[in-house]
Amino acid sequence: MQTPEDVAQMLRLKAAGLGIKHIARKMGCSKNTVRRYLRGGGWVAYKVPQRAGALRGLEPWLAQRLQQHGGNADVVRQDLERELGVAVSLRTVERAVAPFRRELRAAELATVRFETAPGEQLQIDFGETSVAIAGERVRVHLFVATLGYSRRPYVAVFSHERQSAWWQGIEGAFHHFGGRTRELLIDNAKPLVNFHDAQTREVRFNERFHAFCRYWDVLPKACAPYRARTKGKDERGVGYVKRNAIAGHAFDSLAALEAHLAWWMREVADARVHGTTGDIPIERFRAKEAAALRALEGRTTFQPLRECVRTALHIPRPRLHAVVAAGQRARNGVEFHPHAPLLLAQHVRTVLHGVRLARRAR
Repeated sequence: MQTPEDVAQMLRLKAAGLGIKHIARKMGCSKNTVRRYLRGGGWVAYKVPQRAGALRGLEPWLAQRLQQHGGNADVVRQDLERELGVAVSLRTVERAVAPFRRELRAAELATVRFETAPGEQLQIDFGETSVAIAGERVRVHLFVATLGYSRRPYVAVFSHERQSAWWQGIEGAFHHFGGRTRELLIDNAKPLVNFHDAQTREVRFNERFHAFCRYWDVLPKACAPYRARTKGKDERGVGYVKRNAIAGHAFDSLAALEAHLAWWMREVADARVHGTTGDIPIERFRAKEAAALRALEGRTTFQPLRECVRTALHIPRPRLHAVVAAGQRARNGVEFHPHAPLLLAQHVRTVLHGVRLARRAR
């Protein structure tokens, strides 16, 4: 397309007596272009053909679906075809939602990170990765706990993500930090959460996990489903451990990996300058969070207490009261928690009462 200055030059050349062919050669355009501008007597804006778009009128629907699907235009295209019967290319959808995508991006950038008070919250999560151990690639599960205020991390390695690993990871974090937070923020992992409605936010925690939280006197909270920003500190923490602590390292044994993680937590993760807070996590922890954590109050571990209850169900009734009174060690060598006698007696009385009722029913 020629500029207004080019067209003015064409008119001057024509007035000077030059022919269309000469003008076209001099201006570097086609003869038809010169004829069109000379016929019009000046510069004429290029007219874009107005065509009715296939998605015209669907702007509100497109904006809502783009937000629902987190900016994924291809999923919006699939919904268009499935629900509205509109079959268009992905590029057509991308052009139509471009303004809404910019708004969505701006909203994400404007999101203010939710900060917690010292000693308020511990965020926990698991992540998988492959590590070279003794010359072989081994799949390991990394438990990562992050204090919400100071951002101090705790990392432990497991071979699975069953409930026992969650128990050991959380208790290991409590002992590592020297105290308990008031809340535990978790993802919707199956060993911990039975049900979580994304619309009503109704949560049903696993009964054993609820018992674990009552034992440690912490309040469990589940982050919103499909909304990773509600748990961004620990989601990023898992990635940080994979990229920085594990990276491309190889280890002679699992014990060597655990020793490396202990060194990494102490010398790297605790001593770095955190990108969000601008502080060193260990200094931020010592300044305010260490004193805000609640004491462990002599609690050891939840797992042996569960084993005590399970073992008691197999103890003959004449010996049961002697085991409860002893309160320290059963005949099979299972260690008892200081609070085990009372809890164990209550549990066994409930079981025996249920047996008696069952027998009476028969």
